[in-house]
Amino acid sequence: MISTPRWINPPQQWSEQDGVLRAVTDDTTDFWSNTWYGFNRFSGHVYGWDVAEDFTLQVRVRSDFTTLYDQAGIMVTADESHWLKAGIELNDGQPMIGSVLTNENSDWATGIFSGDPRDFSMRVTLTEGCLRVQYSTDGQVWPLLRLCPFPAAKSIHVGLMCCTPQRAGLAVEFSDISLGKALKKELHDLS
Repeated sequence: MISTPRWINPPQQWSEQDGVLRAVTDDTTDFWSNTWYGFNRFSGHVYGWDVAEDFTLQVRVRSDFTTLYDQAGIMVTADESHWLKAGIELNDGQPMIGSVLTNENSDWATGIFSGDPRDFSMRVTLTEGCLRVQYSTDGQVWPLLRLCPFPAAKSIHVGLMCCTPQRAGLAVEFSDISLGKALKKELHDLS
C-alpha cells in the first residue's frame, strides 16, 4: 500500500505540476548522524510516500551543484535514526555519486561520477529487508551503487531528497517518477 505523498521538512519554495516536482533548498539543511563531525541533523527535504511493502522507486534528477555538500537524489527512512540517502553530492571540488546509510550513526561512501551530474537517475528497491541502490547516466543502464540491509518497519517513507548543508538556494527538478512493486531482477541485471 502506497500513501498520498508528504514532505519531511518541506522547503519554503516548491511546486508539483504534471508529474514534475521542483524544489529550492532552505539554508543549512542536511541529514547526518554523529560520525566524524559529532552532530545530528535531520533538516533536509524529502518528498515521498509511506509504504508498507517492498517497492522500487525510480526518478530522474536535474540540478546544478555548485557548493560543498550540495546534494540531491533519493532517501529511504524508517525513523530519524535509521535511513539511507543516495545521489549526487558536491565533494572535494566535484560532483560525486554516493550514499549514506544511518543505523544510529552515519557512514558515507562516495565515488567518481562519469556522467553529467546535472542530469542523472536514481533507483532504489527494497526487497526482503535489503536495499538495492542503483544510478544511471542515461536511463538505460543501472550500475549498482549499494546493497545493504535495512531495518524492518511497519511503514517506510521513500522519496526524493535534496539539501544544502552550507547554503540555501539549490534548485532541483525531479521527473520521470515511478513508485511501485519491487523489481525482481537478478543482482547483475543492469537494465
